[in-house]
Amino acid sequence: MNALTSISFLIVSNLFMTIAWYGHLRFADAPWFRSTSVFLVILMSWGLAFFEYCFQVPANRIGYVENGGPFSLIQLKVIQEVISLGVFTLFTLLVFKHESFRWNHAAAAVLLVAAVYLVFKD
Repeated sequence: MNALTSISFLIVSNLFMTIAWYGHLRFADAPWFRSTSVFLVILMSWGLAFFEYCFQVPANRIGYVENGGPFSLIQLKVIQEVISLGVFTLFTLLVFKHESFRWNHAAAAVLLVAAVYLVFKD
């Protein structure tokens, strides 16, 4: 159960992170957003990042082996990176329609899955 909770929290955390880091690039198309200062955009991103941390920190605490979870620190980091890139890819393809997913992106994804496999090997 700790593994599922930890991974679920990592997914939600990465949704907030991706929107905080890249969402403002899409909002630039909105008239109200064009006149927004970069300082205000940073504050808005920090506001979203707060929710990222509200899920990221518990995900790591719940998932970490020394806290009763199933994952080592390295395993947690590799899982987080794969989730991050998966969420980012879906976000990009859904929100930024002009972006494309090419063969080299797929090859990189395969290598990331291989990294997860390797990090769980004894």
